[in-house]
Amino acid sequence: MAQWRPDQSFYPSPKMAMEAPAEKIAYVSLLNSNESSADALGVVDVDPASSAYGRLIGQVDMPNAGDELHHFGWNACSSCLCPYSPHPHMERRYLVVPGLRSSRIHILDIKPDARNPRIVKVIEPEAVMRGTGYSRPHTSHCGPDGIYMNAIGSVDGGGPGGIFMMDPETFELKGAWEKERGPQFLAYDFWWHLGHDTMLTSEWGTPDMVENGVNPELLLAGKYGHAIHIWDLAKRRHQQVLDLGAEQQMALELRPSHDPNKTYGFVGVVVSLKDLSASVWLWHREGANGNGAWKIRKVIEIPAEPADAERLPPLLKGFGAVPPLVTDIDLSLDDRFLYVSCWGTGELRQYDVSDPFQPIQTASVRLGGIARRTAHPGQPDKALNGGPQMVEISRDGRRVYVTNSLYRSWDQQFYPEGLQGWLAKLDVSDGGGMELDPKLFLQLDRMRPHQVRLEGGDASSDSYCFS
Repeated sequence: MAQWRPDQSFYPSPKMAMEAPAEKIAYVSLLNSNESSADALGVVDVDPASSAYGRLIGQVDMPNAGDELHHFGWNACSSCLCPYSPHPHMERRYLVVPGLRSSRIHILDIKPDARNPRIVKVIEPEAVMRGTGYSRPHTSHCGPDGIYMNAIGSVDGGGPGGIFMMDPETFELKGAWEKERGPQFLAYDFWWHLGHDTMLTSEWGTPDMVENGVNPELLLAGKYGHAIHIWDLAKRRHQQVLDLGAEQQMALELRPSHDPNKTYGFVGVVVSLKDLSASVWLWHREGANGNGAWKIRKVIEIPAEPADAERLPPLLKGFGAVPPLVTDIDLSLDDRFLYVSCWGTGELRQYDVSDPFQPIQTASVRLGGIARRTAHPGQPDKALNGGPQMVEISRDGRRVYVTNSLYRSWDQQFYPEGLQGWLAKLDVSDGGGMELDPKLFLQLDRMRPHQVRLEGGDASSDSYCFS
């Protein structure tokens, strides 16, 4: 794994990463709609000059059924260049692929042929639980000192959830990350401001709260996550809770500024109990040098859309409306555009966040949706279900990839007729605006795409130490 010179896909700054060659391959976690069959990692050709453009050109089936593959990541990335914990001779070679339902972790090698990854190690659930004290691994991030992975629950399926570490070369489990947890109990996403020694974590629910779908009683009682937590990254100690209020249910994806000198970022909230709206909140640190108190405020609100009850799943019939259900957000490497996926209404929104305190909506694209079923321009006569869910942005910010599967039990709850899996691509204009690429629309029969990772890195898989 060690090299004499840094991996050529590592960049000291986001600006340099934006100048890198365009990706030609996308890796996609594929959930099998039949839970008794194995999930897979798909390889998609995203090179417009290729005769196989937009097609699935490879697939690695997992060795076991029921994994529920989720947010996977690289063993190494640009953070390896950070001077305070340097690993410059690491190689972006392995994909770390957790199974959210099974608690199993797969390690896939993309060398020597990036189009044909192969499984080189499987860490079984018992080893994960024994080595970390956690279960249901969810998100993997490469850090300057190793692989960080969070888990949404404890071994018994309750809480607390938290973060554990892995060695980036041997993939040995290093144990739980937290030294002093404080009041943190629920877990979901995590990210950091490396230059400010700050970790942030968000909240969803424990496995027994989410694995069978949304629990209406828990939801209406405000029991799902509604806060983010501030941690001292170096000391691994909890510092502060930023509570959005119990009305704001499921504070999920965290997207910090890519500029390492800045101390702000965005978190998406799935639903408000007040009116079914969704929202995006801005965390920031006060003070001229970003060394004051941490604060949080709502900067985007997206309303629910009225709909006929017969077009709604049982969970929503009594409301006569479709909630946006913001299930993912993503921030371009230049920190200019924020993309917000509305899985319920079938909409992807683009906001100019050059001033993060005053986002300006610059574009909207409709695709699928619980009630609308908006068709893709590549197949204008075919109604779609699902909606933009996971979002991934190319390093140069010119391409955005969206997939439509959230989580098997939640897919079934909101799209009970059976969710038809798809992946779409949008092209982004220089000054804002986006449109669907009519030539890249991948539809799959049994498989449902979730997370996308791009060859050489993407907007949400790397962090940087220099601006």
